[in-house]
Amino acid sequence: MVKNPTIAFLGAGSMAEAMIAGIVATEQTPPDHIIVTNRSNTERLVELHNKYGIQGIKQEHLSFDKIDVLILAMKPKHAQTTLQSLKHHIRPNQLILSVLAGISTAYIEDYLHEGQQVIRVMPNTSAMIQESATAISAGIYTTTNNVAYAQTLLQCLGEVYIIDENHMDIFTGIAGSGPAYFYYLMEHIEAVGKEAGLDSEVVRNIGAQTILGAAKMIMQQNDTPAELREKVTSPNGTTAAGLAALKKHGGGRAIAQAVKGAAKRSQEISAQLREETKTV
Repeated sequence: MVKNPTIAFLGAGSMAEAMIAGIVATEQTPPDHIIVTNRSNTERLVELHNKYGIQGIKQEHLSFDKIDVLILAMKPKHAQTTLQSLKHHIRPNQLILSVLAGISTAYIEDYLHEGQQVIRVMPNTSAMIQESATAISAGIYTTTNNVAYAQTLLQCLGEVYIIDENHMDIFTGIAGSGPAYFYYLMEHIEAVGKEAGLDSEVVRNIGAQTILGAAKMIMQQNDTPAELREKVTSPNGTTAAGLAALKKHGGGRAIAQAVKGAAKRSQEISAQLREETKTV
């Protein structure tokens, strides 16, 4: 990978912004070497330029020859038409990072060039504050040097895990969709706290700190989550009563089904795209 590569984002949504924010915050890549582009929303490009100091360019005006790393961050439903148009603009040695849920490296390789270097990336929106859990999985043509570059680049977003691509769907279910599960939990904690008379901001901070502290305990100790749970649960105590209510109302099963549901949807998107490809 060249020194100070030029990075271009195809797509200007929330995930693209989260990644841009993380990359810019670390000062690892100069802002003028970061480009964000879309097809028509000029206001969004101006907004991101003003906020992060990066280049905002409409896709029709983008010079692909000057790009070293192309990050696919559009909605998955636009992947097919975007990849069809890209083949005539990029070269196999340009590195493709794909943030498209459910879309395999093989799918992208087939649409572009034989030998195209592709790395599938799954961050989550906590990248905005450099606390993402991000998985990467390399396509068959990608060099080890470019895998190392991608890992280094994405470490500015949080923790990076290199996994086999056949595990990417379950990773999506756990980490890609995971923040929403915690936000949903916090919605209900906040509602109960307000019902009891606590100030909304106070109960929100209490709940968030509780989740944050528990997560750090898991990461910093050797005990399993089950062992930690048992240690803080006294027989016939308040925690035992709370856990009993969770179990009674299907709390554990609901969490498991949420992860499985998101992973299944990732698989469905991938299968649907493969079927569409056969008709092209």
